[in-house]
Amino acid sequence: MDIKISPSMLASDYANLQTELAKCEKGGADLIHLDVMDGHFVPNISIGAPVIAAMKKVCAVPFDVHLMISDPYFYADDFIKAGADIITFHTECDSDIQKTIDKIIAGGCKAGLAVKPNTPVEDVFEYLDKLSMVLVMTVEPGFGGQSFMESTLPKIKALREKCPSLDIQVDGGINTETVKLAGKAGANVFVAGSAVFKSDDPAKTIEILRNNARA
Repeated sequence: MDIKISPSMLASDYANLQTELAKCEKGGADLIHLDVMDGHFVPNISIGAPVIAAMKKVCAVPFDVHLMISDPYFYADDFIKAGADIITFHTECDSDIQKTIDKIIAGGCKAGLAVKPNTPVEDVFEYLDKLSMVLVMTVEPGFGGQSFMESTLPKIKALREKCPSLDIQVDGGINTETVKLAGKAGANVFVAGSAVFKSDDPAKTIEILRNNARA
């Protein structure tokens, strides 16, 4: 199972996005994690499709777009056109899940489903045949800088037992230590925000995260 590191731009310097993206690209990031929040599904507002489209012009790393929005079906086309490579949305959203997955795939993107810490991971099982990735949130979605919730580890283990070859992503509180716990539980795609962007050497941090996840 390939280990993938996806730096979260939520923790980057928004005044210098091109420079921050370059750090990730030169540092060996496998994906770029882009959090989209609507102020309704979660109590925060972040970037939208126009910003992602602008970022795509200056970065060759695949874009891992995480929609924390109430109606991902309605907005999916916007993010497909903006250059998303993977679009992940939440089982707890208001949209029809199967129709949203089908729309994302029809648009040429990979589809992922996410679950909040208190949502049973079994909620994604009926959709697994169409999914490229499942995201197990290891914090409550909406804000960066939160502490990793070890209570989510059994969900990762259960999902890995169910799907030996699926990409399982974790997002929230991932650093050079908690990445070991998530990796041992079965995750292989790691979203890291503050750990990368607050580091004096992002490339070295990405390398340590990858090695620790393997360990």
